[in-house]
Amino acid sequence: MEIKNQDILAIFKKTGALLNGHFKLSSGLHSGQYLQCAQVLQYPEYAAQMGEAIAGKFKDEGITCVAGPALGGIIIAHEVAKALGKRCVFGEREDGKMTLRRGFKIGPDDKVLAIEDVITTGKSINELISVIRDTGAVVIGAGAIVDRSSERIDFGCELKTLIKLDVQKFKPEECNLCKDNTPLVKPGSRK
Repeated sequence: MEIKNQDILAIFKKTGALLNGHFKLSSGLHSGQYLQCAQVLQYPEYAAQMGEAIAGKFKDEGITCVAGPALGGIIIAHEVAKALGKRCVFGEREDGKMTLRRGFKIGPDDKVLAIEDVITTGKSINELISVIRDTGAVVIGAGAIVDRSSERIDFGCELKTLIKLDVQKFKPEECNLCKDNTPLVKPGSRK
């Protein structure tokens, strides 16, 4: 199943997931726009639609497992796994370090697809990919609903996303919204 850019943006607008204001992103950067994928993914029909669309980009890759980083990647990774008919695990930070917990096991026989909701700097998914590779598993690719990175990120595998958005991001010391004293909101999951 393919989904068009305008359809994705329409879903983000309809669900209130495309926010305007002054936001501190999980990366530490600031932005005047924020994509709150949780607002989209709370609706099973949209989560399934986006999961199927991402899965379609990887359907012939021999994937045995899908993995997502907590918190943002869990729901969409699960939907991608469901569409592929494969199992899903997630990585989470323990003492600030990404790890597989809760008895999740990935091994050398696995071909894993790493999935995230939104990619800005790629930190969370890159940490997860490193954890996956440390198990001896092969990382087949990386996927996301939205790529809002400003430059190409090397994941050591191919990245496929549903939409690429050019959202301005600023270092805090260069942020005009900070200079204008616009209240800063931190909607992301990483503290």
